[in-house]
Amino acid sequence: MKQIIIILSILFSAIGVMAQDGKDIVTKTYKVDGNCGMCKKRIEEAAFVKGVKKAEWDKETHVLTVIYKPSKTNEEAILKSVAKAGHSSEKMEAAEADYKKLPECCQYKTNTCND
Repeated sequence: MKQIIIILSILFSAIGVMAQDGKDIVTKTYKVDGNCGMCKKRIEEAAFVKGVKKAEWDKETHVLTVIYKPSKTNEEAILKSVAKAGHSSEKMEAAEADYKKLPECCQYKTNTCND
């Protein structure tokens, strides 16, 4: 009886490992334009679409790190949401109308933010 339980435990463990093929979660980084703490909050919130587990933007390096499930979202959806919030990335430019909606301090093209 103990041998059957051990064999079943090993079998179920092996099935669980095979189901995790390494494509369940992806980590990507993108260069995203912004200036300040308000930009950080806006970029991270915009990047946090359905399927994203973590989004973190570094104000000093302007790098957005996103951890997401490719079965639920993709790079284009994430960067499109960030662009819609007014912030351009290396792969997707924000529309001028969306950029103009940013507070004056957050308008990164002018370099006028003191934060």
